[in-house]
Amino acid sequence: MKQEKTVSPTLENNHHTHSALSQCDIDECFEEARGRQEEERLGSMSSAVQTLLKGIGEDPEREGLLLTPERVAKSLRFLTKGYRQNPEQLLKKAVFTESYDEMVLVKDIDIYSMCEHHMLPFFGKAHVAYIPDGKIVGLSKIPRVVEVFARRLQVQERLTQQIRDAIQNVLNPRGVAVVIEATHMCMVMRGVEKQNSVTTTSAMSGDFMTSQSTRSEFLRLIGNR
Repeated sequence: MKQEKTVSPTLENNHHTHSALSQCDIDECFEEARGRQEEERLGSMSSAVQTLLKGIGEDPEREGLLLTPERVAKSLRFLTKGYRQNPEQLLKKAVFTESYDEMVLVKDIDIYSMCEHHMLPFFGKAHVAYIPDGKIVGLSKIPRVVEVFARRLQVQERLTQQIRDAIQNVLNPRGVAVVIEATHMCMVMRGVEKQNSVTTTSAMSGDFMTSQSTRSEFLRLIGNR
């Protein structure tokens, strides 16, 4: 008598699971998971915005505010996208060997960030310079690094230092200098309400710290508008 082969439920389930995984590209699976996580975050943030609207005495159900929680959630995710980016990795993608050893300056970089104390905007200009020591970086990467750190909850002092340190760590140049000039809405719209106040911060390393002439040249160049 011929004996029939049987397949255990466990093996059968494993076979189906393996088949399903083989049909799903790994990157696509991760992308789907990230998409689900993003939806969950947006949902949680939208609920929080609804609570805030009620707290200030508004009605989240009135016509003009129906989509406001979702809009605010998406806006905040964009304004804080720097948390999901690695500035040093970004710089490393465009590092080149070059014998140039004079100052490289990118000035008047538009900057928009949010004060971590009140979650109100501050904005202005960043000026970034470095003196190469055998390595240079693609010029577009400097504003991108500024952007990555700015798109987080920040204080201007720390932001200035983070930009300097990222460039110093990746390029190991002879020196880095960063100056930021910004207007803070937490000082303009509330608090002391000083509409014309501008805050200036600086962070330097290497030759910009030890050489008065190098520092003076940098400050002269960013002062020429």
